[in-house]
Amino acid sequence: MRIIDCDVHPADDHGAIKAYLPEAIQKLPTGGGNWWPSPIGVMREDARPPGGGGAATDPGYLMEHWMDPFGVEKSVLLPSGALGYGIHPNRAIATAYSSAVNDWLIDKWLNYSPRYLGALCVTPQFPDAAVAEIRRLGRHKQIVQVVMASATRIPLGNSIYWPIYEEALNHGLHISVHPGTEGKGIANGFIAGMPSTYLEWHSCIPQNYMGQIASLVCEGVFEQFPQMKFLAVEGGLAWIPAVLWRLDKDWKALRHTLPWIKKLPSEYIIDHVRFTSQPIEEPENHAHFMALMEMIHAEKTLMFSSDYPHWDNDSPAHGLPRLPKKLAERIYHANAEELYGDRLGPKIELPKKPESQPSVLEPALA
Repeated sequence: MRIIDCDVHPADDHGAIKAYLPEAIQKLPTGGGNWWPSPIGVMREDARPPGGGGAATDPGYLMEHWMDPFGVEKSVLLPSGALGYGIHPNRAIATAYSSAVNDWLIDKWLNYSPRYLGALCVTPQFPDAAVAEIRRLGRHKQIVQVVMASATRIPLGNSIYWPIYEEALNHGLHISVHPGTEGKGIANGFIAGMPSTYLEWHSCIPQNYMGQIASLVCEGVFEQFPQMKFLAVEGGLAWIPAVLWRLDKDWKALRHTLPWIKKLPSEYIIDHVRFTSQPIEEPENHAHFMALMEMIHAEKTLMFSSDYPHWDNDSPAHGLPRLPKKLAERIYHANAEELYGDRLGPKIELPKKPESQPSVLEPALA
Protein backbone atom coordinates (compact mmCIF):
# COMPACT_ATOMS: atom_id res chain seq x y z
CA MET A 1 0.00 0.00 0.00
CA ARG A 2 1.21 3.48 -0.83
CA ILE A 3 1.63 5.80 2.14
CA ILE A 4 1.58 9.59 1.89
CA ASP A 5 2.44 11.20 5.23
CA CYS A 6 0.67 14.57 5.38
CA ASP A 7 2.40 16.08 8.42
CA VAL A 8 6.14 15.82 9.04
CA HIS A 9 8.13 18.58 10.75
CA PRO A 10 11.62 19.43 9.54
CA ALA A 11 13.67 21.39 12.06
CA ASP A 12 16.27 24.11 11.78
CA ASP A 13 19.73 23.12 12.99
CA HIS A 14 22.25 25.62 14.36
CA GLY A 15 20.16 28.57 13.20
CA ALA A 16 20.60 27.81 9.50
CA ILE A 17 17.48 29.79 8.59
CA LYS A 18 19.11 33.02 9.77
CA ALA A 19 21.46 32.87 6.81
CA TYR A 20 18.44 33.57 4.57
CA LEU A 21 17.50 36.75 6.45
CA PRO A 22 18.49 40.32 5.63
CA GLU A 23 21.31 41.37 7.97
CA ALA A 24 19.18 44.04 9.63
CA ILE A 25 16.48 41.49 10.52
CA GLN A 26 19.02 39.02 11.91
CA LYS A 27 19.84 41.47 14.68
CA LEU A 28 16.24 41.92 15.84
CA PRO A 29 14.78 39.88 18.72
CA THR A 30 11.88 37.73 17.51
CA GLY A 31 10.20 37.41 20.91
CA GLY A 32 7.54 34.95 21.99
CA GLY A 33 7.64 31.61 23.66
CA ASN A 34 5.21 28.81 24.31
CA TRP A 35 3.37 29.40 27.55
CA TRP A 36 2.76 25.67 27.89
CA PRO A 37 6.06 23.85 27.30
CA SER A 38 5.73 20.08 27.07
CA PRO A 39 6.94 18.57 30.37
CA ILE A 40 8.38 15.60 28.49
CA GLY A 41 9.91 17.54 25.62
CA VAL A 42 8.61 17.86 22.07
CA MET A 43 11.03 15.85 19.92
CA ARG A 44 11.75 12.13 19.88
CA GLU A 45 15.32 11.57 21.04
CA ASP A 46 15.84 8.74 18.54
CA ALA A 47 15.10 11.17 15.70
CA ARG A 48 18.47 12.84 16.23
CA PRO A 49 20.90 12.02 13.40
CA PRO A 50 23.77 9.80 14.58
CA GLY A 51 26.21 12.31 13.11
CA GLY A 52 24.95 15.02 15.45
CA GLY A 53 22.30 17.70 15.35
CA GLY A 54 18.72 18.00 16.48
CA ALA A 55 15.75 15.78 15.66
CA ALA A 56 14.55 16.00 12.05
CA THR A 57 17.44 18.18 10.92
CA ASP A 58 18.95 15.73 8.42
CA PRO A 59 16.93 14.92 5.26
CA GLY A 60 18.79 11.68 4.69
CA TYR A 61 18.39 10.39 8.23
CA LEU A 62 14.70 11.29 8.33
CA MET A 63 14.18 9.02 5.35
CA GLU A 64 16.33 6.28 6.86
CA HIS A 65 14.77 6.47 10.31
CA TRP A 66 11.13 7.15 9.46
CA MET A 67 10.08 6.92 5.84
CA ASP A 68 11.94 3.85 4.60
CA PRO A 69 11.12 1.42 7.47
CA PHE A 70 7.39 2.12 7.08
CA GLY A 71 7.35 2.41 3.32
CA VAL A 72 6.33 6.08 3.35
CA GLU A 73 6.59 7.13 -0.26
CA LYS A 74 6.31 10.89 0.27
CA SER A 75 6.07 13.29 3.19
CA VAL A 76 4.50 16.74 3.30
CA LEU A 77 6.83 18.97 5.33
CA LEU A 78 5.33 21.65 7.57
CA PRO A 79 7.97 23.81 9.32
CA SER A 80 5.91 24.22 12.49
CA GLY A 81 8.55 26.44 14.10
CA ALA A 82 7.63 29.14 11.58
CA LEU A 83 3.96 29.30 12.56
CA GLY A 84 4.73 31.92 15.20
CA TYR A 85 5.53 34.42 12.47
CA GLY A 86 1.92 34.11 11.33
CA ILE A 87 0.77 35.75 14.57
CA HIS A 88 3.72 38.12 15.03
CA PRO A 89 2.78 41.83 15.30
CA ASN A 90 5.93 43.11 13.58
CA ARG A 91 5.52 43.07 9.81
CA ALA A 92 9.25 43.23 8.97
CA ILE A 93 10.13 40.31 11.24
CA ALA A 94 7.12 38.19 10.32
CA THR A 95 7.47 38.47 6.56
CA ALA A 96 11.27 38.17 6.48
CA TYR A 97 11.28 35.03 8.61
CA SER A 98 8.45 33.38 6.69
CA SER A 99 10.29 33.94 3.42
CA ALA A 100 13.55 32.70 4.95
CA VAL A 101 11.89 29.51 6.15
CA ASN A 102 10.44 28.87 2.71
CA ASP A 103 13.81 29.36 1.00
CA TRP A 104 15.49 27.08 3.54
CA LEU A 105 12.81 24.43 3.10
CA ILE A 106 13.29 24.39 -0.66
CA ASP A 107 17.10 24.46 -0.57
CA LYS A 108 17.69 21.90 2.14
CA TRP A 109 14.69 19.58 1.89
CA LEU A 110 12.77 19.76 -1.36
CA ASN A 111 15.93 19.90 -3.44
CA TYR A 112 17.21 16.85 -1.57
CA SER A 113 14.55 14.48 -2.89
CA PRO A 114 11.22 14.45 -4.78
CA ARG A 115 9.91 12.36 -1.88
CA TYR A 116 9.68 15.59 0.10
CA LEU A 117 6.78 17.98 -0.53
CA GLY A 118 6.45 21.38 1.08
CA ALA A 119 3.89 23.64 2.73
CA LEU A 120 4.48 27.32 2.04
CA CYS A 121 4.52 29.47 5.19
CA VAL A 122 2.70 32.79 4.93
CA THR A 123 1.64 35.64 7.21
CA PRO A 124 -2.18 35.85 7.26
CA GLN A 125 -2.08 38.92 9.53
CA PHE A 126 -0.50 40.74 6.58
CA PRO A 127 -2.56 39.45 3.62
CA ASP A 128 -0.73 41.47 0.96
CA ALA A 129 2.60 39.98 2.07
CA ALA A 130 1.08 36.50 2.07
CA VAL A 131 -0.14 37.03 -1.49
CA ALA A 132 3.33 38.22 -2.55
CA GLU A 133 4.95 35.14 -1.02
CA ILE A 134 2.57 32.81 -2.85
CA ARG A 135 3.37 34.62 -6.10
CA ARG A 136 7.08 34.28 -5.37
CA LEU A 137 7.20 30.54 -4.67
CA GLY A 138 3.76 29.08 -5.34
CA ARG A 139 4.77 27.62 -8.71
CA HIS A 140 7.48 25.40 -7.22
CA LYS A 141 6.57 21.88 -8.29
CA GLN A 142 7.03 20.39 -4.81
CA ILE A 143 5.04 23.03 -2.91
CA VAL A 144 1.59 21.48 -2.40
CA GLN A 145 -0.21 23.85 0.00
CA VAL A 146 -0.11 27.03 2.00
CA VAL A 147 0.18 26.70 5.80
CA MET A 148 -0.96 29.14 8.47
CA ALA A 149 -1.44 29.01 12.22
CA SER A 150 -4.79 27.65 13.41
CA ALA A 151 -5.00 30.51 15.93
CA THR A 152 -5.61 33.93 14.42
CA ARG A 153 -6.71 37.39 15.51
CA ILE A 154 -9.72 37.32 13.18
CA PRO A 155 -11.52 34.08 12.13
CA LEU A 156 -10.38 32.69 8.79
CA GLY A 157 -13.72 33.10 7.06
CA ASN A 158 -13.38 36.88 7.15
CA SER A 159 -12.99 38.52 3.75
CA ILE A 160 -9.63 40.08 4.70
CA TYR A 161 -8.12 36.65 3.99
CA TRP A 162 -9.87 36.12 0.67
CA PRO A 163 -6.99 37.53 -1.44
CA ILE A 164 -4.79 34.80 0.09
CA TYR A 165 -7.26 32.11 -0.86
CA GLU A 166 -7.66 33.48 -4.37
CA GLU A 167 -3.90 33.63 -4.96
CA ALA A 168 -3.39 30.14 -3.57
CA LEU A 169 -6.03 28.74 -5.93
CA ASN A 170 -4.45 30.63 -8.83
CA HIS A 171 -1.31 28.61 -8.14
CA GLY A 172 -3.12 25.29 -7.67
CA LEU A 173 -2.58 25.32 -3.90
CA HIS A 174 -4.95 24.69 -1.01
CA ILE A 175 -4.93 26.16 2.49
CA SER A 176 -3.84 24.30 5.63
CA VAL A 177 -3.65 25.25 9.29
CA HIS A 178 -1.60 23.79 12.13
CA PRO A 179 -1.78 24.36 15.92
CA GLY A 180 0.88 25.72 18.24
CA THR A 181 0.32 29.46 18.49
CA GLU A 182 -2.82 29.67 20.63
CA GLY A 183 -2.53 32.58 23.05
CA LYS A 184 0.72 33.89 21.56
CA GLY A 185 1.40 37.12 19.70
CA ILE A 186 -1.78 38.60 18.26
CA ALA A 187 -3.60 35.25 18.14
CA ASN A 188 -6.70 34.33 20.04
CA GLY A 189 -6.53 31.84 22.89
CA PHE A 190 -9.32 29.53 24.03
CA ILE A 191 -13.00 30.24 24.56
CA ALA A 192 -12.89 29.53 28.31
CA GLY A 193 -9.73 31.58 28.78
CA MET A 194 -6.06 30.71 28.98
CA PRO A 195 -5.27 27.22 30.27
CA SER A 196 -2.73 26.82 33.04
CA THR A 197 -1.32 23.40 32.08
CA TYR A 198 0.11 21.73 29.01
CA LEU A 199 -2.53 18.99 29.26
CA GLU A 200 -5.35 21.53 28.98
CA TRP A 201 -3.69 23.30 26.07
CA HIS A 202 -2.96 20.07 24.20
CA SER A 203 -6.43 18.63 24.77
CA CYS A 204 -8.35 21.81 23.89
CA ILE A 205 -6.68 22.55 20.54
CA PRO A 206 -9.84 21.41 18.64
CA GLN A 207 -11.65 24.53 19.90
CA ASN A 208 -9.90 26.69 17.32
CA TYR A 209 -10.61 24.21 14.55
CA MET A 210 -14.32 24.25 15.35
CA GLY A 211 -14.38 28.04 15.20
CA GLN A 212 -12.29 28.37 12.05
CA ILE A 213 -14.30 25.82 10.08
CA ALA A 214 -17.62 27.31 11.21
CA SER A 215 -16.29 30.72 10.13
CA LEU A 216 -15.27 29.46 6.69
CA VAL A 217 -18.71 27.93 6.13
CA CYS A 218 -20.82 30.75 7.57
CA GLU A 219 -18.90 33.54 5.84
CA GLY A 220 -19.48 31.81 2.50
CA VAL A 221 -15.84 31.08 1.66
CA PHE A 222 -16.65 27.83 -0.10
CA GLU A 223 -19.36 29.53 -2.16
CA GLN A 224 -16.88 32.27 -3.11
CA PHE A 225 -14.12 29.74 -3.86
CA PRO A 226 -15.80 26.48 -4.91
CA GLN A 227 -12.46 24.86 -5.81
CA MET A 228 -10.89 25.54 -2.42
CA LYS A 229 -9.95 22.76 0.00
CA PHE A 230 -9.10 23.52 3.62
CA LEU A 231 -6.78 21.07 5.40
CA ALA A 232 -7.14 20.93 9.19
CA VAL A 233 -3.83 19.44 10.34
CA GLU A 234 -3.39 17.96 13.81
CA GLY A 235 -6.75 19.11 15.14
CA GLY A 236 -8.28 15.78 16.15
CA LEU A 237 -11.45 14.15 14.83
CA ALA A 238 -13.99 13.24 17.50
CA TRP A 239 -15.45 16.76 17.63
CA ILE A 240 -16.36 16.83 13.95
CA PRO A 241 -19.77 15.06 14.08
CA ALA A 242 -21.09 17.42 16.75
CA VAL A 243 -20.10 20.46 14.68
CA LEU A 244 -21.69 18.98 11.56
CA TRP A 245 -24.95 18.24 13.34
CA ARG A 246 -25.20 21.48 15.30
CA LEU A 247 -24.45 23.69 12.31
CA ASP A 248 -27.08 21.86 10.25
CA LYS A 249 -29.69 22.04 13.00
CA ASP A 250 -29.24 25.75 13.63
CA TRP A 251 -28.93 26.64 9.94
CA LYS A 252 -32.35 25.14 9.24
CA ALA A 253 -33.86 27.66 11.67
CA LEU A 254 -31.55 30.59 10.85
CA ARG A 255 -30.86 30.18 7.16
CA HIS A 256 -32.51 33.51 6.39
CA THR A 257 -29.60 35.21 8.21
CA LEU A 258 -27.06 33.67 5.80
CA PRO A 259 -28.68 33.89 2.36
CA TRP A 260 -25.34 33.20 0.65
CA ILE A 261 -25.27 29.68 2.10
CA LYS A 262 -26.90 27.46 -0.52
CA LYS A 263 -26.76 24.03 1.15
CA LEU A 264 -26.35 22.32 4.50
CA PRO A 265 -23.20 23.41 6.36
CA SER A 266 -22.23 19.75 6.73
CA GLU A 267 -22.18 19.39 2.95
CA TYR A 268 -19.66 22.21 2.63
CA ILE A 269 -17.45 20.65 5.28
CA ILE A 270 -17.54 17.16 3.78
CA ASP A 271 -16.86 18.54 0.29
CA HIS A 272 -14.21 21.12 1.15
CA VAL A 273 -12.49 20.29 4.46
CA ARG A 274 -9.88 17.58 4.90
CA PHE A 275 -8.47 16.32 8.20
CA THR A 276 -5.26 14.56 9.18
CA SER A 277 -5.21 11.53 11.42
CA GLN A 278 -2.75 12.52 14.15
CA PRO A 279 -3.65 12.96 16.99
CA ILE A 280 -6.51 10.51 16.73
CA GLU A 281 -8.93 9.78 19.54
CA GLU A 282 -9.12 6.05 20.25
CA PRO A 283 -12.18 4.78 22.16
CA GLU A 284 -11.76 1.40 23.82
CA ASN A 285 -14.69 0.00 21.84
CA HIS A 286 -13.52 -0.50 18.25
CA ALA A 287 -17.11 -0.28 17.02
CA HIS A 288 -17.25 3.28 18.36
CA PHE A 289 -14.15 4.18 16.37
CA MET A 290 -15.59 2.75 13.17
CA ALA A 291 -18.81 4.67 13.81
CA LEU A 292 -16.70 7.85 14.06
CA MET A 293 -15.08 7.02 10.73
CA GLU A 294 -18.53 6.71 9.18
CA MET A 295 -19.83 9.93 10.77
CA ILE A 296 -16.93 12.04 9.50
CA HIS A 297 -17.01 10.42 6.04
CA ALA A 298 -13.41 9.33 6.51
CA GLU A 299 -13.31 7.65 3.12
CA LYS A 300 -13.38 11.17 1.68
CA THR A 301 -12.15 13.55 4.38
CA LEU A 302 -9.33 11.82 6.30
CA MET A 303 -5.64 11.63 5.36
CA PHE A 304 -2.86 9.85 7.23
CA SER A 305 -0.32 11.93 9.14
CA SER A 306 2.42 10.96 11.56
CA ASP A 307 3.45 14.29 13.16
CA TYR A 308 7.03 12.95 13.14
CA PRO A 309 9.30 13.64 15.05
CA HIS A 310 7.11 14.87 17.91
CA TRP A 311 6.75 12.89 21.13
CA ASP A 312 3.21 11.70 20.35
CA ASN A 313 3.72 10.91 16.67
CA ASP A 314 1.87 7.98 15.06
CA SER A 315 3.35 5.21 12.95
CA PRO A 316 1.46 3.88 9.90
CA ALA A 317 1.37 0.45 11.55
CA HIS A 318 -0.06 1.38 14.93
CA GLY A 319 -1.26 4.97 14.76
CA LEU A 320 -4.79 4.09 13.68
CA PRO A 321 -6.97 1.25 14.99
CA ARG A 322 -7.69 -1.60 12.58
CA LEU A 323 -9.27 -0.52 9.30
CA PRO A 324 -10.94 -2.32 6.39
CA LYS A 325 -8.53 -2.39 3.48
CA LYS A 326 -10.58 -0.10 1.19
CA LEU A 327 -10.88 2.53 3.91
CA ALA A 328 -7.18 2.19 4.74
CA GLU A 329 -6.28 2.81 1.10
CA ARG A 330 -8.34 5.98 1.09
CA ILE A 331 -6.75 7.28 4.29
CA TYR A 332 -3.15 6.23 3.65
CA HIS A 333 -2.84 7.55 0.10
CA ALA A 334 -5.91 7.96 -2.12
CA ASN A 335 -7.37 11.04 -0.42
CA ALA A 336 -3.99 12.76 -0.55
CA GLU A 337 -3.64 11.87 -4.22
CA GLU A 338 -7.00 13.45 -4.95
CA LEU A 339 -6.23 16.57 -2.91
CA TYR A 340 -2.77 17.26 -4.32
CA GLY A 341 -3.28 15.97 -7.84
CA ASP A 342 -0.34 16.63 -10.14
CA ARG A 343 1.52 18.46 -7.35
CA LEU A 344 2.09 15.11 -5.70
CA GLY A 345 4.45 14.23 -8.53
CA PRO A 346 5.02 10.82 -10.10
CA LYS A 347 4.74 7.65 -8.10
CA ILE A 348 8.06 6.54 -6.63
CA GLU A 349 8.78 2.84 -6.45
CA LEU A 350 10.36 1.99 -3.11
CA PRO A 351 12.59 -1.08 -2.62
CA LYS A 352 10.44 -4.14 -2.03
CA LYS A 353 10.77 -6.01 1.25
CA PRO A 354 11.72 -9.71 1.12
CA GLU A 355 8.67 -11.97 0.83
CA SER A 356 9.49 -13.49 4.19
CA GLN A 357 9.18 -10.08 5.85
CA PRO A 358 5.56 -9.17 6.69
CA SER A 359 4.15 -5.79 5.77
CA VAL A 360 4.48 -3.30 8.61
CA LEU A 361 0.90 -2.27 7.87
CA GLU A 362 -0.62 -5.65 8.78
CA PRO A 363 -1.53 -4.61 12.34
CA ALA A 364 -3.46 -1.65 10.91
CA LEU A 365 -5.62 -3.69 8.55
CA ALA A 366 -8.74 -5.51 9.69
